[in-house]
Amino acid sequence: MFSYNPLWKLLIDKGMKKEDYRLAIGMGRSTLAKMGKNEYVSMEILDKTCTLFGVQLSDIVEHLPQAVENE
Repeated sequence: MFSYNPLWKLLIDKGMKKEDYRLAIGMGRSTLAKMGKNEYVSMEILDKTCTLFGVQLSDIVEHLPQAVENE
């Protein structure tokens, strides 16, 4: 599972609202909602976000390990 908590912290540090961020990279409201639920979004969105803030992917997304189920 991935978490966008580092991105939300970055927005707070930059004094930027989620809506301003959404508009800055041309992202739809549904994609922002997905991010709010820690759901997958396209690499294009992540690329635009990294470019906007001049950061690496690890600065906006973190991996949260889950127990692997045996199939």
